[in-house]
This record gives sequence, C-alpha cells and structure tokens, in this order.
Amino acid sequence: MPRIEISRRQWLSGTASAAAAFTLVPRHVLGGPGQKAPSNVVTRGTVGTGGMGSGHVQINKPNEPPVQVAVCDVDRSRVAAAAKKAGSGCSAYTDFRQLLDQRDVDTVYIATPPHWHALVSIAAAQAGKDVMCEKPMTKFIREGQAVADACRRYGRAFQIGTYGRYGMGRLRKLVESGRLGSPLTVRAGRAQGYNWNVRWFTGQHHLPPQPVPADLDYNLWLGPAPWKPYNSARVHFMFRCYWDYDGGGLADQGQHHLDPIQYMLGKDDTGPAEVEAVAPWPPHPEACGPWNKVTIRYADRTTILIESGEWGPEPQPAPFLEGPLGRVWRPDWRTDPPGLMDGLDALPDTKPLTPLDVAIRTRQQPGGNADSSHRANTLFLLGNIAIRLGRKIAWDPVKQECPGDEEANRLVDIPMRAPWHL
Repeated sequence: MPRIEISRRQWLSGTASAAAAFTLVPRHVLGGPGQKAPSNVVTRGTVGTGGMGSGHVQINKPNEPPVQVAVCDVDRSRVAAAAKKAGSGCSAYTDFRQLLDQRDVDTVYIATPPHWHALVSIAAAQAGKDVMCEKPMTKFIREGQAVADACRRYGRAFQIGTYGRYGMGRLRKLVESGRLGSPLTVRAGRAQGYNWNVRWFTGQHHLPPQPVPADLDYNLWLGPAPWKPYNSARVHFMFRCYWDYDGGGLADQGQHHLDPIQYMLGKDDTGPAEVEAVAPWPPHPEACGPWNKVTIRYADRTTILIESGEWGPEPQPAPFLEGPLGRVWRPDWRTDPPGLMDGLDALPDTKPLTPLDVAIRTRQQPGGNADSSHRANTLFLLGNIAIRLGRKIAWDPVKQECPGDEEANRLVDIPMRAPWHL
C-alpha cells in the first residue's frame, strides 16, 4: 500500500491558484509562535508492527504535523491495523525497503524478529535514518559489528530498545570508586530477581507444515533465515524459541539484563575472555532448550554468573555485586559494610548517558548505542554458543573471534539465505 506521490509537473499545473490555496494551508505547516513546524518534528517509520512494534506506532494528532509517517509489516492485516492506528499522514508498506525510500522518515523503529534486525538497521543507516532497534540487537555476533560499523560510517544515532543502564549511575560510581576492590563478581540469576524466560521460550520439536496465511508474505518474513515449512509456532512472538530467528530466553532477556551490568562494570569497549554454560546435552539443532547456568569471565577476572532457576539446581541467595572489600544485594540495595554507597551522588559522572531523542537533535551517540549494544549482545550470544556446543568458549574481544575454534566461529558469523547478505 505505497503512498501516492505527486509529480513536479502535476504540482506546477496547480500554481495558477497558489495565492488562493495559500490561505488554506494549515497553521502548523508554517510554524511560528505556539506552532511546531514540520522541520522541528522528528518523524518515525516503524518496521514490524506486531506485539512490540504496535507500541511504537504513534497516533498522529489532528491539525499537527504527523509524527508516524510510515509503517511496514510483511503481514498485511497487521500493517493495515498499524496504519489505521497512526491515522492521517501515515503510509503503509509490506517491504521495509519501500519505507526507507520515503524521504520524510527521520528515525526507523525496528521491531521485527531478530534475524532481520541487522539488515534493516544497516539499510536504515545507509538511507540516512537514525535507528531505535528492539532487543536483542542481532541474531549472531558478526551482524552486531556490521551494524556498529554502519552507524559509525554514516554518522547515524542508534539506540537499543532497553533502557536499564539509565538506572545504573550510582552502582557505576561505586565500581569506579574502588570501594569494592577487585576482582568483581556479578550475579544475575533468579535469586537476584532476574527472570530469563527459559521454559517459555523452549521450542517445539517436529513442527508439521501448515498452510501459509493469505495475509502473510512468508518468504519475506524468513528473509535471510533458512527456508523451513510454515508453522504458526515459528512466527509472531514464538520465533524466540528457534535458533534460526532468535536465541531462546537467554537472547530474549540478555540485552535487558546484561547491558546495564556491562555499563556498571565499565566494559562497554571490551568483551569477555571465556564463556561456559551448563545445559542439557545434546541440544536440539532447531529448537532452543533449557539451561541452568552461564558464566562469563573477563581477562581481569571480573565474572558475571547467570542462573536461570528453571532447569537444574535451584539458585541460592547471594549478593548481586561482590568484591573482596564489600557486597551489594538486590532489590533492597543493602550493603556490607553498611554505608558503602554513601556520598556516591557527589562523585562526578564520568560517562553520562544521552537519550535517543536528544542524540538525534544533537548528533551525539545515545546511551546504549550501537557499539556498546554490540558488546552486550556478544555476552549472551557467546552464552548460547557455549550451550549449543556443550563446552567452554574462548573469546578474543579485540579480534572478535574464538581463537583457533572453527566450530564456534561458524556460530559467530552465520551464512544468510541468498540473496540476503551483510
């Protein structure tokens, strides 16, 4: 449902009555006191209008410049509902490339399944659009670096759709202060209040083929993913259960939980040295399965311990953040020794965070930008590689590869179905 374009010749043919038409131009188009001119409106196009994406569709207000100027989904019924929600001034498409061709789209909100995140983000940056992308950033690690490279190359702002790091300022100052000592251990399991949705996003085996719904362009929904017969369990929310499109509960929650921890630890510019996991063996080749524990270790012996609490031994109560000199518990932020966090607010903020809307106007990079989001994405994607291979994974955070490990590197950089490629 592409929008109707008016040619220059058609527009010129109507200029004879320009003076009369001028009096009919709405006041908001001209700007001025009390009015917002279109040039001051940051417009958006939303790609993927399902559960999360529908929440990113804004309602255009009467007699004001439209904010939601485009929506896109490979499911025609969903994109029609999104266009109806947005109202006047919003175009609807079934191919994201058409949306990116629309010149008045400033920012692209991406809420597709993760196997599409990288390609849409890169194409949006190339088209001169800023990007807000839902989590996880990408399906495999090499994609994340490609997105970060593209945003840097084209000077575009990028924000991942998780904002937990904005509440980590005091704990980041605590880590920087050295009051805890080193090395540090962070626990992000059920005992510390972290839910990993492991059972919810465990996939089904032996999915029988089903007829493709008439409104769905299933080939385009698959895009770079391997071709598999359609089954409703693969698409629309439950895609999270299958390796071809996502990475189970670890990938579903990883960006939410680990991005703030990475920021707190001051690890935005690096990565771990090794990752290992405890999970059933062998894993299913298509369906994501349960797991008990993922351990992430950095070269400086900083460690992140993740316990799902949904398979294997129950996790025991333990501090959220611990060093040789002190400990911090969640959710009450009790400390040992008491008063460990006193006076932190007076310390300077060495890495303040810029929200996406401010970044777009100032051309700064926001908090949770492409580079730091890629580093956080790498943590749980390495965890999934360890789960799938059933062994410890070594990682070089500079070269961003598993040294001498061809089997692991095949999951770091996964081939795409032609004609799609990075």
